Order: sequence, then C-alpha cells, then structure tokens
Amino acid sequence: MIASSVARRYARALFSLGLEEARHELYGDELEAVVRALDQSPEAGAVLKNPGYSQEQRHAAVNALAKGLSLSPMVVSFLRLLVDRQRAGDLTGIVRAYRSMVDQQESRVRATVTAAAPLSKDELERLREAIARMTGRTILLDSRTDPSIIGGVVTQVGATLFDGSLRTQLERMREELKRAPL
Repeated sequence: MIASSVARRYARALFSLGLEEARHELYGDELEAVVRALDQSPEAGAVLKNPGYSQEQRHAAVNALAKGLSLSPMVVSFLRLLVDRQRAGDLTGIVRAYRSMVDQQESRVRATVTAAAPLSKDELERLREAIARMTGRTILLDSRTDPSIIGGVVTQVGATLFDGSLRTQLERMREELKRAPL
C-alpha cells in the first residue's frame, strides 16, 4: 500500500512536468524502455537499486542507460532523483502508475485478450473495435496465447475480466451437474 502511494506520488510529479512540456507520452515511453533494459540486465538494476554501491557508481549506471537509450534530460534527472532517494526499486510501480495517468489523460484503456491459439490481425482488430464501442475509449490491445483455456477468449479490460473460455464454461457445467438433484 505504501509502496504504491509512493509510486503514484513520483509518477504524478513527472507526469505533471510532462504535461506542461507536452512530452508526457515520450517520458512514459522512455520509462518503459528503462524498465525493459533493466529486466534484460539484472546487474544494471542491482547497481541502481543497491545502496551498497556508491552514488557515483549508481549515477554512472543512469548515465549509461541515458546514453544507450537516448533518454531525455528530464527522465535522466528523474532517474537520478530516484537513485538519490533510494527509490530506484520502485521504478516498475512508478512506470505502471505513470502509464495509467497517461492512458487516462489520452482517454485510453489497456486490454488483454488471451486465446487458446494465436488470433489473426483481423480477429484482434474486431475485438479492439468491439471493446472500444463498449467502453467509448481508445483501446491498446495486448494478445496472449494460453492453450489451457481450450477455446474461446478471456478478455481483461482495465480491472474487468470477461471470461468466455471453454475451460470456464466446462467447469460451470460440471459444478451445475454436481448440484443437480438425482
């Protein structure tokens, strides 16, 4: 709870600066690129997050990220601030909160569709359009594959889950048959 409120506070600070400069989308993209880079290089993440490293070493890691990812000066300053305040470990939560703020500002919602087999581009586009009509917002759709759902799709739009999987329908039928009188 405390970590998420801290993450929102830091995200809100950068977001307000990004709005003032009309660069909020860019800052979000850059932060996401940093998280991806740190996921690919756990050693770099350890340097940023571990207070056992000197401030100079951690700032050098930020500089290396800045150069490698061509980060804007504002995002570099933000990362240095996180390092200085021992908040680099909260970066993933900050990015999540920041992304949410940008999506709200741009009237977007993120959705994930999971199917037993990969969906075609046409199927994904029809799903995106249907969800957009339902929500009245622009949809950023992520597609996943999970053979365990057997068939159908499971769609998550924001915090709402629509489970149209064959596995769930079969489980419901099984439970109904168990409860049925003989």
